[in-house]
Amino acid sequence: MAIIEPVHKDVENLPQYIKNSSPLRLWHWLSAIAISGSLITVLINSTLFEGPAMRATQAAKELSHELQERVWGVHIYFGYAVATLFLFRLILEAFQLRDQKFSISLKKLYQRFFVARQRTLLVRHGLTVKILYLVFYLLLTIMVVTGLSLAFHNELGIPKPLSHSIKEVHGFCMYLIIAFILVHIAGVVMAERKESNGIVSDMINGGKNS
Repeated sequence: MAIIEPVHKDVENLPQYIKNSSPLRLWHWLSAIAISGSLITVLINSTLFEGPAMRATQAAKELSHELQERVWGVHIYFGYAVATLFLFRLILEAFQLRDQKFSISLKKLYQRFFVARQRTLLVRHGLTVKILYLVFYLLLTIMVVTGLSLAFHNELGIPKPLSHSIKEVHGFCMYLIIAFILVHIAGVVMAERKESNGIVSDMINGGKNS
């Protein structure tokens, strides 16, 4: 008579899903490059080509204007890259595994904090980080929409006064995104030095889902 052995699962050998999928990691680093490039072009045009030396003579003014136009051309291409990557991120959210979806993790933390009243330091920190990322995504949406509106203002038939207002909104959101980037970098550095070390490596190799 065959002996029926109890079935048990080896918890340690269960498959572990990574926290950050390879497409998400690719989006993160490519977006970092595209956004940094876009900001650098703005910095170049607002500093190198706006000094008194570039306005000293008519020839200098013409050279400054030509160089600015070239840099703005590069800025537009970086903007197209940011817009393309943002669209990719929206599509990716629909195809991510459930535990890797930003919307699901935000919803879980919201429910734990406000519904289940699990207001521990870990839950509070996680919810704060997710809300900051949500704000970043909203700012990125505004940047992409206003940027494309400026790039295609003639094709869209946008009048000059409205285009000027869109440009101001675009520039203001740029400063907010710079602020987010600084907060993000500071937060990562602090986390790496404390209890949440490994964040950078997780965004490189994927990390393990807890």
